[in-house]
Amino acid sequence: MPLNRQIMLASYPVGMPQESDFRLEESPLPHAGPGEALIRTLYLSVDPYMRSRITGQTTYAKGTQIGELMTGGVVGQVVESNDPRISVGDIVTGTLGWQDYSTAIAKSLRKVDPEQAPISTALYVLGMPGLTAYFGLLDVCRPQPGETVVVSSAAGGVGSLVGQIARLKRCRAVGIAGSDEKIDFITQTLGFDSGFNYKKVTDYGARLKELCPNGVDVYFDNVGGEISDAVMPHLNTRARVGVCGQISQYNVENPEPGPRWFGQLILRQARVEGFLVPQFSDRYAEGLRHLSSWLREGKIQYREDIVEGLDKAPQAFIGMLSGRNIGKQLVKVAEWHRPATTVAEHLVGQALSLANPEH
Repeated sequence: MPLNRQIMLASYPVGMPQESDFRLEESPLPHAGPGEALIRTLYLSVDPYMRSRITGQTTYAKGTQIGELMTGGVVGQVVESNDPRISVGDIVTGTLGWQDYSTAIAKSLRKVDPEQAPISTALYVLGMPGLTAYFGLLDVCRPQPGETVVVSSAAGGVGSLVGQIARLKRCRAVGIAGSDEKIDFITQTLGFDSGFNYKKVTDYGARLKELCPNGVDVYFDNVGGEISDAVMPHLNTRARVGVCGQISQYNVENPEPGPRWFGQLILRQARVEGFLVPQFSDRYAEGLRHLSSWLREGKIQYREDIVEGLDKAPQAFIGMLSGRNIGKQLVKVAEWHRPATTVAEHLVGQALSLANPEH
């Protein structure tokens, strides 16, 4: 009988997660219940927010307990459905498990049109990272033409889109990233006006003054820590800071003391606002409409960093937290086959493919 491979949380990480904090298990193949669909995982996403869910502490979302299945964004193909809204063969996305097959309430899934864009983009440009960039920049930070927008983690899944949207809104985009290759990517491929590799700069403030001679109007903060501390003195009057993430702090065992910059907010009459993309859930259709249009028209570019194999998901997750990826970090779990009509036919087809690798 076919088995379902699953990645479970083996222990709460201390500092940077290790592969030993995760465990690969096998369980019987699940089946869809009433109102449910069975989805074969094709791609899964690893994202910075997941680190806060494996601490054993209460956060804004339900955490993963030791021995439980890791969860995250998934794009998959429906192989069994007990709901008329979802058909066998449909490509869907939702928050599912790090596993080969998942069951989910059909109404919790969003259909993906494979003719619109590559299906993996449902976990990136046309998914949570894209919506985070769209609403975080346009609604929280509200950039105006001619303003300077600084983006940290600028070559990551969210930051790379933020800078491009800023350029579409006729702003200057300045990116901060952790390698020369990343800076070349955001400036030469994505169209950022400038940027710097923070690992090669000793005085962040001096470099920011050089690249932002007229100050910073918008700061899209993905990292926190020393980089964000350095940006604050360069804020212009009534600047806006959108706090999307604090990835530099996620794996710190002891909180780092830092400059107390609240006085700068008084002096600059600036606003700092944290946000979570689900607060804009009633407007997702709007965001996806604009993002898909920009993507179709070639106004935004993207790059995916893909690791192959479900068993490599922990490795991809750790690499993403370490800043190894350029663009969106994804894990490819299986090939997309068009279309299996039943789970049984799908499994037969999969077996034939393994038996005839040239087929």
